[in-house]
This record gives sequence, structure tokens and C-alpha cells, in this order.
Amino acid sequence: MSLREKRAPISVQREVRITNELGLHARPAAQFVKRASRFRSEIWVVKEGKRYSAASLIDILRANLDCGATATLEAHGIDADEAVDELEKLLAEFHEKDNA
Repeated sequence: MSLREKRAPISVQREVRITNELGLHARPAAQFVKRASRFRSEIWVVKEGKRYSAASLIDILRANLDCGATATLEAHGIDADEAVDELEKLLAEFHEKDNA
């Protein structure tokens, strides 16, 4: 058994703000889902009390993550910390690409 498999599941929550001009439209939403799917943890985006699976493109598009929106990234699993860190970083990268 590897060290990674021996880690206990944890839960992580972090509030994020969507800062790219066009919000999480189709292309960045697809990138977000692809990145989220790499993790073993279950990951959700929570906005206005509703939960959306970070592994579902339809859910992420339904969340209406427009520019300026705030949401909470939630993850539960052995790599929850890494998942939330990487997804938060990806959201910031979308903003940087819009302003390049």
C-alpha cells in the first residue's frame, strides 16, 4: 500500500471569486471539469446554497459562474487539499489569460 492510499480523507472548503471577464463559460468550464476529474476526492461548487458537481460540465454551466460571482469549492477525500488549491489556481489563471 502506498503512502498516498494510507492518508485519511479530509474535507476542505474555500470561497472563490470568478474574476475572468466572461465568467466560467463553455471552454474554461470544460477545463475546470477536466482538472477536477483528475482527483480522487469528491469535489463540488456551492453557489447560493446549491451544490454542483465539479466533475460535471452540465452542473458547472448550470451554476452560472459569471464574472464577480462567489462560490465555495468543497472537496472530500484523500487529496482534497490539493484539489481545492489547484482548482483555485486554475480560476486565477483564467483571469490572467483574459487580461493578457
